[in-house]
Amino acid sequence: MKKDNSSNCTKILFVAAEVNPFSQTGGLGEVASSLPIAVNETKCAEVAVISPLYECITKEVRSRFEFVTSTYVQLSWRRQYAGLFRYKTRGVTYFFIDNEYYFKRKGLYGHFDDGERFAFFSKAVLDLMPLLDFVPNIIHTNDWHTALVPIYYRLAYADRPWYRGMKNIFTIHNIEYQGIFGREILGDVFGLADFVFPRLSWKGSVNLVAGAIRCADIVSTVSETYAKELMLPEFACGLENLIKDYAEKMTGIVNGIDMEVYNPETGADLYAVYSAEEIAGKAENKKNLQKYLKLPVKANTPLITMVTRLAAHKGLDILKDAMKGLVKEDIQFVLLGSGAPEYEGFFMDIERAYPDKVRAIIAFDKSLSRKLFASGDIYMMPSKSEPCGLGQMMAMRYGTLPIVRNVGGLNDTVKEGVNGFVCTSHTSEALLETVKRAINAYKNKEEWAKTVKKAMTTDWSWKVSAKKYIDMYDALAKNP
Repeated sequence: MKKDNSSNCTKILFVAAEVNPFSQTGGLGEVASSLPIAVNETKCAEVAVISPLYECITKEVRSRFEFVTSTYVQLSWRRQYAGLFRYKTRGVTYFFIDNEYYFKRKGLYGHFDDGERFAFFSKAVLDLMPLLDFVPNIIHTNDWHTALVPIYYRLAYADRPWYRGMKNIFTIHNIEYQGIFGREILGDVFGLADFVFPRLSWKGSVNLVAGAIRCADIVSTVSETYAKELMLPEFACGLENLIKDYAEKMTGIVNGIDMEVYNPETGADLYAVYSAEEIAGKAENKKNLQKYLKLPVKANTPLITMVTRLAAHKGLDILKDAMKGLVKEDIQFVLLGSGAPEYEGFFMDIERAYPDKVRAIIAFDKSLSRKLFASGDIYMMPSKSEPCGLGQMMAMRYGTLPIVRNVGGLNDTVKEGVNGFVCTSHTSEALLETVKRAINAYKNKEEWAKTVKKAMTTDWSWKVSAKKYIDMYDALAKNP
């Protein structure tokens, strides 16, 4: 396609390994869906999304896709087919790269050849770009699966006439996952000469996140606090010194949530609708959830809810010890989630020991999760690390005040006494003290109602974040 940069509108190609509702395992898929929609609605910039065509995308959905073209991608000694499909919805153009060998599999990740799969995807993105009906000023990549895009661009595409002048943003959603491989993968899989190893290396291994940090023009994260935390060893998973070296590239923008999907006024999956002005329905949700879970119906006993993956970094380690004191209080506690067997077993044991106070639902259930957001008085989210976090914003949208640690996006969105409660130390003692503080605040119904209203009326939408992204896009596009 002939390159045309005559438009004043900054164009961004958003590259993601997953995008809701087509494919999703976590927060990245949510961002890849919500952010482009919010940016495009402003008419100040235009985002298109490109992602793999996975097996999980049903035939019914695929029937709406338009076949655009196909080509072959050279990946080291491999020459692989790459089909391109297009689909437009909600003001966004989505492109999907088809290769059944790499993507017609159960599950998005966790395969033995994930390095090769996403190297192919990254190379295919760049090779197919001239064939799109979309010429970007900026390529916006996300996490290690797409980290090779800015690397390949810098090493092999930047000086080609069609690609010249494009900028790269790389977003770290969770630095725990870095794309670490042995040096031998460079030539045999990635098709890169050994002399480029220093660009991708960290502590003797190929590290794709390290390579993307070096090669991208901007490195963003999903909250302002997380951008600062990544320069500390307790958060950066070994990359703190590299990130310090490139601190001038770092920026942080808090994610948003879809305010219509999570809306107590429309009542999706709820027992009763309500709003910040007409709050009575929230009590109905609490009563009906207590009945559903066969808990005693107690209107004035604070109901603490929690929706989480059961993992230590979600704060389950300190919550586990804090529960010994928590069950002595006049509370009810409902947990929904699954994960590490030690935590699943622990919370089921606590339920058996305190059947009038505790329920542990070991499952993944989106409908029930909304009921917990709406029915609770207090939302438990004591994460040890949380790049952004969405649960605290969803809870506040439904008027359930969160208890959080002062880390990552939790620190940026929850303020003590203003819209929730903040635990400043990762210990069970500090968490229990914070819960007791919340319980005491709950007893003052007039002040509690004011705090709930404040939380519910705060704009957690992507509109706020989208404006910050547009400012970043525009500044980068204009930077020579």
